[in-house]
Amino acid sequence: MADKALGRGGRKSEKDLKIRVKTAKGRKVSSTKWLERQLNDPYVARARAAGMRSRAAFKIIEIDEKHKLFRRGMRVVDLGAAPGGWSQVAAAAVGSTDANPLVVGIDYLEMDSIPGVILLKKDFTEDDAPQMLTDALGGHKADLVMSDMAWPTTGHRATDHIRIMQLVELAAYFAVDVLAPGGAFVAKVFQGGTEHELLHMLKRHFRSTFHVKPPASRQDSAETYLVAKGFKGKDSADGTGGDNSDG
Repeated sequence: MADKALGRGGRKSEKDLKIRVKTAKGRKVSSTKWLERQLNDPYVARARAAGMRSRAAFKIIEIDEKHKLFRRGMRVVDLGAAPGGWSQVAAAAVGSTDANPLVVGIDYLEMDSIPGVILLKKDFTEDDAPQMLTDALGGHKADLVMSDMAWPTTGHRATDHIRIMQLVELAAYFAVDVLAPGGAFVAKVFQGGTEHELLHMLKRHFRSTFHVKPPASRQDSAETYLVAKGFKGKDSADGTGGDNSDG
C-alpha cells in the first residue's frame, strides 16, 4: 500500500517531489505561494549554484544567446540593477574589471559591490539620474542600455501596463541619448507589447526591434522583453522602420 504514492518503478512523481510550504501564523497566503514557488523554481537553484544574485540573470543570458547583445570591451548601463544579476552577467561577458570598469548600474535599493561594476544608489526616475550615469561612463558612449525596471504591481493590469511603460519610455529616451552607433537597448515590458508611439521612435533610431520572452521568464508572468538593435544615431529621423521587426 505504501507504494501507491510512488510513480512507475517505485519513484516519486514530480508532483510528489514538489516542496510544499505550510501557511505560518502572520504570513499571507500570497507570501506562502511565493515562497513555495521560489523553493521549487529550477532557475532559483541554478542561480544559487552559479553564485548569481538572482534568477533574473538567466533572462539576460537567454536573451543574449538569441540576440548576441554582449561583446568584449563594450560599455553597458544597467537600469534598475538590484540585486545585481544582470550587471554580474554583463561584467563577465564584456570583461569589465575594477581597474577598467565597463558596466554602470543604478538602483534606489542598496546593493553589495560587484567586481567590475560601478553602482549608483539612485532612483533612475529622478531628474539628475541620467547625468550621474553619463558622468559614470567617463565621457564614453554606451554600447548597450538594459533595463529590468518595474514598479511594484498593483494587480490591475491596465494600471500596471501604464506604469511600466512610463519606465520603458524613460529608459528608451535615455538610451537614444547615450548609445554609440550600432548600440542596443533591451527593456522589460508587459505582454500587450510596446505603445505605438514609442515603438515608432525605436524603429526610427534602431535597425531592428523584437519582442522576446526568454524561458527563464515565468510562463504565468505578464512580462516580456523589448530588444532594439543597430542604433542609427540620435539624429536619425529618416522615418523608416526597422528591417527585421516583429513590432
